[in-house]
Amino acid sequence: MHTDDLAHLQTLLEQERTLQFDAFSHDDAWMLGTRLRTLAAEQTLPVAIAIMLGDQRVFHAGLAGASADNDGWLERKFAVVRRYGHSSLAVGVEFRSRGVDFDVDSRLDLTRFAAHGGAFPLFVRGSIVGMVGVSGLPQLDDHALVVEALGAHLASA
Repeated sequence: MHTDDLAHLQTLLEQERTLQFDAFSHDDAWMLGTRLRTLAAEQTLPVAIAIMLGDQRVFHAGLAGASADNDGWLERKFAVVRRYGHSSLAVGVEFRSRGVDFDVDSRLDLTRFAAHGGAFPLFVRGSIVGMVGVSGLPQLDDHALVVEALGAHLASA
């Protein structure tokens, strides 16, 4: 096991345990998505943002500099969250902590799955009801932006 990756994984899993909601509605998705878009616009970040409730895309925004490629990355990251029940970054880090590579050892179609940071499950009382994602920055920055917005949204609720 790689100690740095294992410590990072524990941090990521703790984020998932703490960034949970008592309820999450379409209105919450709009407020969270708008918060994410505002954070990104204030920093002139070239990102695409999406929020899913179940299989329905309930929020989407593309900022200047983002492209359809970023939408594709979001779909691939969301596929990882759906399959594994954890953030896309946590899944990638978990593979690395075992000394293996998601792209090789998951045996999944890489045109459909990407274990790169930026997609985060939306938990209501321990159950996943959707996902929020950002694509366009280095993966740790994508993940950090989502976590920042989730924390701010929870604090304002």
